[in-house]
Amino acid sequence: MFLIILLVFFGLLFLVAELVLLPGVSIGAILALLSYGGAIYISFKDFSPLVGGIVIAVILLLSLIVTVVSLRAKTWERFSLRQKITSSSMSEPKQEGVKVGDTGMTVSRLAPMGKVEIGGRTFEAKSQGDYIDPRQPIEVVGFENFNIIVKKR
Repeated sequence: MFLIILLVFFGLLFLVAELVLLPGVSIGAILALLSYGGAIYISFKDFSPLVGGIVIAVILLLSLIVTVVSLRAKTWERFSLRQKITSSSMSEPKQEGVKVGDTGMTVSRLAPMGKVEIGGRTFEAKSQGDYIDPRQPIEVVGFENFNIIVKKR
């Protein structure tokens, strides 16, 4: 009887794994069916048809309950991340007070990308094609994909 209970338990675990962890792979479903089949076979072989029928009914009932509980959104909510991501890669430089014509200094070498300091703040910038060494004066000439386009002054 212990082996039947153990096989039903493992069948339920494999069913949950198929529903939640491995959807579409069918490995969990196959293992669950094998476990259930083993439990049903043993119950019919070692006990009576009545016990086999009871085992089938218990498997169907428990499988239905496990499926409903596993697919409910609130069941797995406590295991999921609750942290909200409020940051972004970078606000558009125009919105941070940088405009065409502003001047500043390079912080790192622009080859053609690098860091510049404009108005006391550091930004990622791109030169118009020339390499610009560190600590050189620059001027903002435009914006492209959240990058500031600069030229040497």
